[in-house]
Amino acid sequence: MTTDDPGSTAFTAYSDFEHLAFERPHDGVLLITINRPEVLNAANERLHRELSQIWSVVDADDSVAVSVITGAGTAFSAGGDLDMVEKMTTDHATVVEQWRDAKAIVEEMLASVKPIVSAINGVAVGAGLAVALLADVSIVASSARLSDGHTRLGVAAGDHAAILWPLLCGMAKAKYYLMTAEFIDGVEAERIGLVTRCVPDGDVVTEALAVAERLAKGSRTAVQWTKRVLNQWMLTNAPVFGESLALEMVGFLGRDAKEGVQAIRERRPPDFPSARPVG
Repeated sequence: MTTDDPGSTAFTAYSDFEHLAFERPHDGVLLITINRPEVLNAANERLHRELSQIWSVVDADDSVAVSVITGAGTAFSAGGDLDMVEKMTTDHATVVEQWRDAKAIVEEMLASVKPIVSAINGVAVGAGLAVALLADVSIVASSARLSDGHTRLGVAAGDHAAILWPLLCGMAKAKYYLMTAEFIDGVEAERIGLVTRCVPDGDVVTEALAVAERLAKGSRTAVQWTKRVLNQWMLTNAPVFGESLALEMVGFLGRDAKEGVQAIRERRPPDFPSARPVG
């Protein structure tokens, strides 16, 4: 087993995490940094699993009231590692594994007891964007670039998108950006209500930590229970999430996803088989 293969391991302590780094900048605040900067913090199998399991570890840590998550270097997370995505287009077992972990990221973040603040310091795509937007408070850098990205790859917008975007920015904007996979900068993301606040690039982590420190000093029960009841809005739409994630995973085993991966590797526009003229 390689270090990037999560296997069936359950991560129960901070020392178990390979691609997440931890700091304690203030009392009650845990800073989590996605730490694969050499690939813009893209999520391989190991990191994908870690992003689904970290929240229960934080919940079990009585010294932490609030967590902040950001990315090392110039990106928050560039989505799924391309080698992992390519494997999903040919291997059913890999699709099942990533279905499980993608499902767990959403369910665990919504079920987590303690508030999560995201400091979106650069590009955030796919699974990375899911973590960024599922945070209870999202602080984005003005030059950050956000995109769900799934339709660009040739699969349905699964992960968090269908359950969350209509609630954050409305159905009209959600349909447009999820169907086109167009990128949005931090300023536009704040304008349409996709994120909580947009700040200058150099201030994003500082602002996120300030918000976290303020929450950490508040009533833990009041803050946690307010989060719990507001998350019921997302949980009532669980069937939407389940179908969107299932359709995404089915898409990975189709011809369009194979072409989408190849187009990304060759840095060219995709020629999706389903979009070719019939006859």
